[in-house]
Amino acid sequence: MSSNIRIGLVEDQHLFREGMKAILMMEGDLEVTFESSDGFSVLDRLSNEVQVPNVMLVDLSLPPNGQEEFNGVHVTDQLLEKYPDMKVVILSVHDEEAFIAELIEHGAHGYLVKDSDPNEVVEAIRSVHFKGSYINHRTLMAIQSKMKGSIGSSASFVPVIENLTKREVEILQLVCEQLTAEEIGERLFISEKTVNGHKNNLLRKTQSRNMAGLVLYAVKNQIVSLE
Repeated sequence: MSSNIRIGLVEDQHLFREGMKAILMMEGDLEVTFESSDGFSVLDRLSNEVQVPNVMLVDLSLPPNGQEEFNGVHVTDQLLEKYPDMKVVILSVHDEEAFIAELIEHGAHGYLVKDSDPNEVVEAIRSVHFKGSYINHRTLMAIQSKMKGSIGSSASFVPVIENLTKREVEILQLVCEQLTAEEIGERLFISEKTVNGHKNNLLRKTQSRNMAGLVLYAVKNQIVSLE
């Protein structure tokens, strides 16, 4: 059985979809196994697949289902409910900070603007597959900016970290650096299994949906910060 990362493309622009597929198929470890020009038929079509994609690239702007809007957010909601282990990367022409942060809050594992360098797309796919998220500098700044706006500059703001252990905070900080569980274990001299146990505790305690949600929590509570 192939060990390639299986990728799905949900994109209504045929030329863009074909170009993206050509770029990805040049990589030896990536394989495009699913395509759709709309979002509303994705679940039905995936039900007929022997193996579903590991990573789904989903365009934010997709055709409606008749008179009903059905964009990339709707697709993400359905995919994460039906396939909780699947990773979703949103593609969009929008590059607005609040918009990016909102999609990460919604459960997307990563976000890319459509004019991203092809190498970054490949990096994002491998990152969400192996690390659980792809949070580039642009996205992290967007999250931080949105969170600063939501909490204001009040000196009375107290980060909600009292229920986290010192070790969990350390691991959360390293998750924000986009390290794998193996890399975190090497950095902290603990086993990968122990790291994953701490990650699961972090997800439960912070009520985060995925690793990208943990980054969101860390920025919101000022556990990590960018200058």
